[in-house]
Amino acid sequence: MNRQVRRLGIAIVVLFLLLFVNLNYLQVVRADSLAHDSRNGRLTLEQFSKPRGQIQTADGVVLARSVPSNDAYKLLRQYPEPQLFAQITGFDSLTFGLEGVESTYNDELTAHRPTAVKDLRDALIGNERVDNVTLTLTKKLQQVAADQLGTRKGAVVALDPKTGAILAMYSYPSYDPNALAIHDAAAVTAARAALLKDPNNPMLPRAYRERYPPGSTFKVVTTSAVFDKQPELATKSYPQLSALPLPNTNGQSLSNFASEVCGGTLPDLLRVSCNTGFAQIGLDLGADALSSEAHAFGFGSKPPLDLPAVAGSVFPDAGAFARDKPGLAKSAIGQQDVQATPLEMALIAAGIANGGVIMKPHVMAEIRDDQGDLVRSFKPDTWITATSGDTAGKVRDLMIGVVQGGTATGAAVPNVQVAAKTGTAQTTGNHAHAWMIAFAPAEAPKIAVAVIVESQDGLGDNATGGRVAAPIVKAMIQAALTP
Repeated sequence: MNRQVRRLGIAIVVLFLLLFVNLNYLQVVRADSLAHDSRNGRLTLEQFSKPRGQIQTADGVVLARSVPSNDAYKLLRQYPEPQLFAQITGFDSLTFGLEGVESTYNDELTAHRPTAVKDLRDALIGNERVDNVTLTLTKKLQQVAADQLGTRKGAVVALDPKTGAILAMYSYPSYDPNALAIHDAAAVTAARAALLKDPNNPMLPRAYRERYPPGSTFKVVTTSAVFDKQPELATKSYPQLSALPLPNTNGQSLSNFASEVCGGTLPDLLRVSCNTGFAQIGLDLGADALSSEAHAFGFGSKPPLDLPAVAGSVFPDAGAFARDKPGLAKSAIGQQDVQATPLEMALIAAGIANGGVIMKPHVMAEIRDDQGDLVRSFKPDTWITATSGDTAGKVRDLMIGVVQGGTATGAAVPNVQVAAKTGTAQTTGNHAHAWMIAFAPAEAPKIAVAVIVESQDGLGDNATGGRVAAPIVKAMIQAALTP
């Protein structure tokens, strides 16, 4: 009997010790991780009950703010310019987390203890502050982009080539982030499911996450490769052709747009966007030269834009063309396996505008605390040096010629010298993407632009970048240069 009592007593002591150890483990060792576990309902309630900083445009328009919600969470995130800026601001969702600027700058927007010396008292007594984020984009330019694109699928990117500041970045179709920010989980789940099922994919920020064949806008890179790698090709006269026979094929050829006949030296070829001439230039340059030039301009890398999940652009490595000379010819005109985001093409235009230097693109201009004091501002910095100033100047001059008497006359702005390059990238069947990249004023650039309008019907003149994208580019330049 005494043995049984003793065993029971030992068991109770052991269980008590285990309970004591487990409680201390949970309360001391795992306290922080449990407190911040996303499954902790109390944490979620606390987070969504706290104030959150505002997001606003450079011209002072509020894009995201917290308003009273009259429920357990006390505050609701609201987006006053939903369709116009959804793919920039993103959302703060109780159900699906963070997206866009809300994600990138979450630490600043979320209530936190101040760190500045002048706010030491607040920090010591536990008072929390929020920071407000001001973007580089303006509602003025964003609205122009939206109005010009209308209900056509595509994207518009405009930036300052000297600083990398994004001035406008709009994609159509867009969506309403307010539907994802409400506190009704079932309604949010249904709204998101409907958006994901939409074949038009409105949640996709086409401007920086979607890749397209850039078509003849890529000829800017091919032109730069000529000056950088084999400048003697700049004065070579290419034959007048309507179609170029492709090497190592059984009679295949690469045609000019609408089977037009063109040829001549490099300025002639770029001005009229001559496919046969540029395809032959690609073959003359060789895979190493063309591939290395594309990568120098940012292909194969992800632009360091301060938004989540930025897509990189694609140009094959030189080895991919070892047994594919036709592919090299097609790649020189931005087709085959060449893929680029609108952001990347805007950065290419900006690099030529900025003497060969591509600056880091960014949407954040500055962050201020809720007392209005500056926390930090974006400092312009180089992303990559794509080419020399000499080459950039020569390409700029040729791009001016494209506007003055070539395929981009529709982008001409009175009393402003514009440099541009059109693109009409054939996709599937009888469809083409209409492209244009440009910058202005050419002698002292303040804006670089890329426009794509997706899948235009037919391959006639009405589907070209010069006809479809040029008016959008022109409107963006005029708006940017008008006080």
